[in-house]
Amino acid sequence: MYVWIWRRLPGGLPGKLVGSLVLLAGALALLFFIVFPYAERRLPFQDITVDPQPTPRPTVTVSAAP
Repeated sequence: MYVWIWRRLPGGLPGKLVGSLVLLAGALALLFFIVFPYAERRLPFQDITVDPQPTPRPTVTVSAAP
């Protein structure tokens, strides 16, 4: 697949390098600005189902001296 893309990019080696960097930057921008925010709203990262419980206090017993 990468060979197919490389052969279809115009220009010589410098043009192909610039073209591939532009394609890579476009793919990353698409992921970070559209795909990841869309997926974040649908994934339960912030849905916490554990109820907070108060920590039990230690009991102190006082015994009388004999």
